[in-house]
Amino acid sequence: MIVAIDGPAGAGKSTIAKITAQKMGFLYIDTGAMYRALTLKVLESKVDIHNSQRIIELALITSIDLVNEPDGTLKVFLDGRDVSSAIRQPFITKVVSDIAKIKEVREVMVKLQRRMGKTRDSILDGRDIGTVVFPDADKKFFIDANPEERVKRRHKELIGLGQDVSRDDVKADLTNRDKIDTTREVAPLKKADDAIYIDTTDLSINQVVNKVMGYLR
Repeated sequence: MIVAIDGPAGAGKSTIAKITAQKMGFLYIDTGAMYRALTLKVLESKVDIHNSQRIIELALITSIDLVNEPDGTLKVFLDGRDVSSAIRQPFITKVVSDIAKIKEVREVMVKLQRRMGKTRDSILDGRDIGTVVFPDADKKFFIDANPEERVKRRHKELIGLGQDVSRDDVKADLTNRDKIDTTREVAPLKKADDAIYIDTTDLSINQVVNKVMGYLR
């Protein structure tokens, strides 16, 4: 079974996907983490983020692996190196959408995501899973929340990671990412016609997980 979960940044889709996958015994594929890993490599390689051709060349020779740990955590490996924490830094967040909008980069990532997803029952979350990566997914969900709630959640998450960031900075970042993600020419963020819409604004994590699992069962 392939389960697609899409939605904007800060809506809680990654948390929901990860917990649901663990409870169902599915493989969890965090596609956003894959783009973050490539972004880290681009920045570490001192490549200009506007140099699309060089970024495409890097994507073609980059190895990205995701490992689901027994405790439910996800390990992200970039060319064999564990970058699970490094990819969550603010400097990655600021530019990941710019790199993710490159058509050829998305083509490379989609191939990898499809290959991973076909190995076993999987849950993938991102922005174009139900529309591009797996348009024929068995179940599709679009996880959303109002802007203020999304800012609150993302700010809390970053503070929990030990990052010194203000709510205003988080709000500005989410606003910018929403604009890029919804207006890019290639695979923009949008709800698939057959996706189940869930507004999580007033719901707890467990309530959303139970709702999703109810549909899956």
